[in-house]
Amino acid sequence: MGAGFSGFLAESNGGSPPMKPSLGDLPENCVSSILMHLDPPEICKLARLNRAFRAASWADFVWESKLPSNYKFLVNKLLHQDPQNLSKKEIYARLCQPNPFDDATKEVWLDKISGKLFISISSKALRITGIDDRRYWNFIPTEESRFHTIAYLQQIWWVEIVGEIELEFPEGKYGVFFRLQLGKASKRFGRRVCNFDQVHGWDIKPVRFQMSVSNGQRAISECYLHEAGSWEHYHVGDFVVDNPNTTAKINFSMIQIDCTHTKGGLCVDSVLICPS
Repeated sequence: MGAGFSGFLAESNGGSPPMKPSLGDLPENCVSSILMHLDPPEICKLARLNRAFRAASWADFVWESKLPSNYKFLVNKLLHQDPQNLSKKEIYARLCQPNPFDDATKEVWLDKISGKLFISISSKALRITGIDDRRYWNFIPTEESRFHTIAYLQQIWWVEIVGEIELEFPEGKYGVFFRLQLGKASKRFGRRVCNFDQVHGWDIKPVRFQMSVSNGQRAISECYLHEAGSWEHYHVGDFVVDNPNTTAKINFSMIQIDCTHTKGGLCVDSVLICPS
């Protein structure tokens, strides 16, 4: 009887055995619900499996779950577009690229995996005491900066570098860092070399880093500059955003104003604000 029943099934399918279900048979909304729990790179890989996964990977609710809570503010400020006119996947992809603003002296981008917010502020956006006097400071071109320019200190008595940024931040904890290097790097016969002739004064007294936030948070740290010849991130302090989607103003500074000795040979690239 079993053999007869199997024959009946084969005949009803044109003589072929019944088809087994595949991934392509999953409803698109079910696939989208699965993709929502994956990281963006994993979503993009699965989108190449078949048509159903590709269509599901464009669902707005999948990508909205990956975007920071302030994404509408970022789209308006950085992309200069109405968020309603873009798909959430397109918004995510474009915000993951470096997005310049303020005359290209600042950049904002999202980490491609976590969707966390990163900000970089170039030396040209900072207020540097003596920057207009070429006896002390110069802006020099370099491939080692995302802004292709750094500020180089030859020699000075009074070092004071101040900056600020006003932006909406998603909820979370953020760190502020100065990206600095002792010594001036260049290329010679295709190899990186670093000149330390003007490096002096940083081992006598520490540099003071300060940070304040418009909601009252403050941080102060001190350290000697070290590791000549390589770029280092010097930690200024951390701040916490409890009320997302409200504008916060961050002020930060780097000061060494002991006038008993000169300082020199310092490269200032940028200030980085990133999740911590």
